[in-house]
Amino acid sequence: MHNSLSKFDLDVVIPLLPQCSDEIRGEILFVLYKLYALKNTSAEGDDTDILVSFCPKLLYLLGDVLMKSQNDDVRLNCIALLTMLAQGHLLREEGAFDTCYLSYSDGADSEENIEGAKELSLVNLLAEAIKGPLLSSNSQVQISTLDLLFHYLSSIGTLDNQIHVMVEENIADYVFEVLRLSDCKDPVVRMCLQVLDFLSTAKEAFKLRLVIGFHTLIPVLHYVAKVPFHPAQFQTVKLIYECISECPGAVSSSQMEELVLVLIKMLKKDSNGEMGMTPDTFIMACSVFVVLIRSPSCNGDLDLPKSVEDAVKHAALSCICISERDINQILQCLYLLKEAYAYSHDGNTINSSKLTLRSCILDICRTHLLPWLISGIHEMEEEIVLAVLETFHLILLHSSNDAMEFAESLISSSWFSFSFGCLGLFTGDRIKYRVYLLLSSLIDSLLGNDSGQPIRDAALDLPSDPVDLVFLLGQRRSNNLNLPSCQTAILLIMYTSTLYDERIADEKLVLASLEQYILLNRSDFHDPTNDNFIVTQLVNLYGLLRGLGKMNHEIHYSQEAEEILFRLIKNDEWDLLSARIHKVSLRWLFQQENIVESLDHQILAFCRNYNLEGGDIIIGNIYQTIDVQTLAELVSEKDNYGARLFVCLLAQLFEEGQEHDVISVLNLMATLIHICPAASDQLSLHGIGSTMSTWCYSSNTFSETTFMSILLLVFKILSSVHPEALSADQSWIAVTMKMMEYFIPPENSDVLSNESLFVIGILSLILHLSTSKALEEASKTILFNTSIISAVNTAVCAAASKGPALVDHDEGTSIGETLIFVLLLHYFAIRSLHATVQGVVDWQNFFVSTNPAEPLPFIGIHCHDLCRILHFGSPVVKIIASYSLLELFNRVSNQINNTHEELKCSVGYLMSIKSILEGLVFYDDARVATNCAVCLSMLLRWEKLENQTKLHGKSNWCRMIMEEMTVSLVSPRLASLSLAKSQRPAIHIATAMLKQKEIPRWMRTVFNNSCISGILNSIDASSLSLETLVLLHELLKSDFLSTEQTATISQMLQECRKHIYTNSECLPSEPIKQVLTTPYDLGDVYSYLIDLMSSETYIDMDSWGFHVGNKRLLEEIELFLRTLTVDNTCR
Repeated sequence: MHNSLSKFDLDVVIPLLPQCSDEIRGEILFVLYKLYALKNTSAEGDDTDILVSFCPKLLYLLGDVLMKSQNDDVRLNCIALLTMLAQGHLLREEGAFDTCYLSYSDGADSEENIEGAKELSLVNLLAEAIKGPLLSSNSQVQISTLDLLFHYLSSIGTLDNQIHVMVEENIADYVFEVLRLSDCKDPVVRMCLQVLDFLSTAKEAFKLRLVIGFHTLIPVLHYVAKVPFHPAQFQTVKLIYECISECPGAVSSSQMEELVLVLIKMLKKDSNGEMGMTPDTFIMACSVFVVLIRSPSCNGDLDLPKSVEDAVKHAALSCICISERDINQILQCLYLLKEAYAYSHDGNTINSSKLTLRSCILDICRTHLLPWLISGIHEMEEEIVLAVLETFHLILLHSSNDAMEFAESLISSSWFSFSFGCLGLFTGDRIKYRVYLLLSSLIDSLLGNDSGQPIRDAALDLPSDPVDLVFLLGQRRSNNLNLPSCQTAILLIMYTSTLYDERIADEKLVLASLEQYILLNRSDFHDPTNDNFIVTQLVNLYGLLRGLGKMNHEIHYSQEAEEILFRLIKNDEWDLLSARIHKVSLRWLFQQENIVESLDHQILAFCRNYNLEGGDIIIGNIYQTIDVQTLAELVSEKDNYGARLFVCLLAQLFEEGQEHDVISVLNLMATLIHICPAASDQLSLHGIGSTMSTWCYSSNTFSETTFMSILLLVFKILSSVHPEALSADQSWIAVTMKMMEYFIPPENSDVLSNESLFVIGILSLILHLSTSKALEEASKTILFNTSIISAVNTAVCAAASKGPALVDHDEGTSIGETLIFVLLLHYFAIRSLHATVQGVVDWQNFFVSTNPAEPLPFIGIHCHDLCRILHFGSPVVKIIASYSLLELFNRVSNQINNTHEELKCSVGYLMSIKSILEGLVFYDDARVATNCAVCLSMLLRWEKLENQTKLHGKSNWCRMIMEEMTVSLVSPRLASLSLAKSQRPAIHIATAMLKQKEIPRWMRTVFNNSCISGILNSIDASSLSLETLVLLHELLKSDFLSTEQTATISQMLQECRKHIYTNSECLPSEPIKQVLTTPYDLGDVYSYLIDLMSSETYIDMDSWGFHVGNKRLLEEIELFLRTLTVDNTCR
């Protein structure tokens, strides 16, 4: 067809368009459309542009037809032809056509067409023409019209002013209306948004239309947000962004809230991989939140901080957690992050929502962005690295706790090493400048007081290579005017990095360069205006490098540089202990004898400040600050002069009578021991006892405050020192006598002062240490001191005379508190007597005396007085009295067993003791009950030696105990470790009964075959306790067990032994010593002594041998199996 149609034919056909009917017009348009389509696909190129010669006349005719026709077929054919022309870039104004094309037309016709174009431009005509089709009820017409409009607007020949005309002709309003009526269905949505995107380039003209039609975008956003990678997502979000940014306040609060929720949901789905979006859409969504942050009109009902928090979180996770992100996405996300953090600091800084937002951003940076940067630095583009560094820098620039916490996060990630690694990867000046600026702000946060300023001053001149930094440090300053500032910055970088255990260069190289720096600039160090911070940096660096070299046995150093440094340290203007210095460096300084005198002054200054400021003790040394924790660690170690310095300083102050300083040093030393109990060993080895003795013989008079500080230190030393550190120290005798002289009242008084009770606590510790071969002579001065003996007897008599009323005198009363300390002293005295004067004491004198009114010649309480106090005393008194009675019974039992002597007390005396012990076997406190049961069992053993003393007889009381115990042990799942411990007193008595030469007949009735089988069925390898095993062992030796029961026990013991070894619990670790925490709280003192008493008290092997831990259980298992083997052999 196209071959038969000539230009002449077209000259005839085209003018007929306005004159013919719609039916003919539609056919003509279809023919023209097909002709143009076929020409464009034809291989013959001569007549390809045949329709061009009829433009713009044809274009005006088509526009006129489209505007006037109501026939959908005509409209569709006309739109199709116009679309083809637009795609061929022919839908242009007349002036855009070449004159060669116009020459093909008849002259008259051309002139006529040109005159018509002047009256109505093509773009106006087209705008009017497409309005009707846009609102057509025929969806095909509507879609085709949108497609025509899209191709027209996207044509390379379309100018901005033509788009502006389209907007002025209200085309945007029509498209918004089409969008509103589309019911959010494709392809109308997609095509409308494409058209609106082009129309939006009209800026000012489009702005008003956008505000009017904005409400139609909200449902569209809901729609496109549900479709992954919807092609209209970007245009929708872009239009929303333009409206919010260009027309602040045009969007209502409800609309804004709805939009924000949808955008956050889109970002969330993108971050978790549920539904993706294009990079352009992601960038535009982030831009929307940036505009919201910056726009003051967004402060309505919208909870902006919470919305921004969600957006930032999901956007960041989307970029960081999903690989192969577009670089622009990451940059825009980081931009949003920075804007959000700046917003969180604006206005009301205590706004909870903003604080939460700030916390969220910091968390993102710490837990996601920082690890992502460090792990992926080698694959990142420079722009991304710069953006991340700028974000971190922004956080550090805000002076707040957040900046400090983030600085700690950077430091924990070895930021100094990372920074120089980054400089090695990226050689550009922008990266270098940003890295050094960030380091300067980091140091500001870590050290305070704009400490990083030297780095900012020299950032442009500093090299990127750390080796070059070290080289510059050792150069002569006169060679370069910028060198002094560079060296100051380099020194600061090295100082701060070493504080946090980072090494940016080889240690030998750094030491050599540092020594060169010291030697070349020695004259500057004597300048009185010189900054002490420089001295701190030099001392820290030099001491650290020397300390590390000593560890590695490398001792190559400049002695001249060392002497210069020591002179700096001796400068009175410099305060070492207020500086931040590395532990290794500080230890090296404390190892240098040349500066001991200077360190003495430094320590005294520290003691004075600590005594004035007080405050809480901070355990830990994260930032290498010299605090009590650091000094405590130094004093507790053997490789330095720390302990010696404190001891010598205290001795000097004692001699000089500087009481205020003495108190300061005493208090600090007590604190050091509280933090590191091992410090007491070093202080003792370096003569703290001798120093204390100088106080005793000093002619200077000291106040009671000083005495109490001395007592506190003494208590802390003796409560934590190992006996080996005191074994050969005789100087404590004088200290002991001094304490007794000042604080033990010579007159008889049943109530002692708090100071006297505190001294009794210290004397108890001395007696305790004497059992480990330490302070034995000092203990003897206590044991036989008449004033103490008198004070003990007075307090005991006063307590015993109160009878039942004694229970009201608990630890909250003066009498009760005095009695508690007297009983504790008595307990430790019994143990000390046995250890220090063994074989001299007749322990039976505690039971009976030829003259009851005659006191013992040493510290001691008669058994009947002890039993009376045990019976009537308060709970705490009962605990201590039961331990004292148990210790006394052990000593008496050992004596009669070793010497085979007879008991000197009467049967009535023993019966009275027995009645008191029986009444406490069921006491609530397990310690009291167990101690009394063990004492009662010893009475039964004594009867085995003394046949005339018939204590048990036909005791219904003992039988009742045995029956209750067996019922408990037989009950299913009740024979556990905890229940066995609660039955420990009864087991002691049962074991004692089984050890009797004549076992009561009723014992076989209680422990019959079914009872024993029930006990065995209720225990297994994991729940077997030592107490239960001892009972079974005695039942075996007394022939209570059958063969089957013996075999069952044997198998269970094999499994128990395997269980213990499997769980690696057979050797319990040594318990950690507790140290008194509060200076003058007597409750803490006696609680500590009770714990000490409980931990060291055990029941002798000969007296039923109960040791805590699996080691003792294993020993008892071996004994049981050995007994079983012997029995089988005998049979």
